[in-house]
Amino acid sequence: MNGREFTILPLEHSVVAPEYPLPKLSQYDEYFSDGKKIREFDAAETEAVREAELAMWERLWVKPQAVMWARLGLVDQVAAYVRAYMESTGQNSNSGLKTAAIRMEAELGISTSGMLQNGWVFETPAGEPVPDPKPPRGGVKKQTGTGSWLEAVKVEEA
Repeated sequence: MNGREFTILPLEHSVVAPEYPLPKLSQYDEYFSDGKKIREFDAAETEAVREAELAMWERLWVKPQAVMWARLGLVDQVAAYVRAYMESTGQNSNSGLKTAAIRMEAELGISTSGMLQNGWVFETPAGEPVPDPKPPRGGVKKQTGTGSWLEAVKVEEA
């Protein structure tokens, strides 16, 4: 494809999700009482976050990308992504956590841009035509909000 070698990932595979390697992430309630900040362990929220992490872990290992994660030994990296994603969507999230999760997603090939970066493509189900990944000659045509077509401009270096 486009002169580049791609690894074809099977839509179905036999990779079994490994045991989630990270410990429970303790959750705390924080509030002020008599002008002092109180921080109390929240067992129910700690368990809820753990269950959400485990559910996401299981969903990820069903994806075609799991074949490569297993082959490359990326169990800890996938776990770190799960943790980063959960923290990035939590109430104490910040832009740094969100950026880290997005970067990890790309590095693990979870996002479409990450799959392209890693050189991974999904296999084509039997009977379906193989899409041509090459853009049309002369650039990529893009549709504007008004419906007119524009030709992408190729900029040459001076």
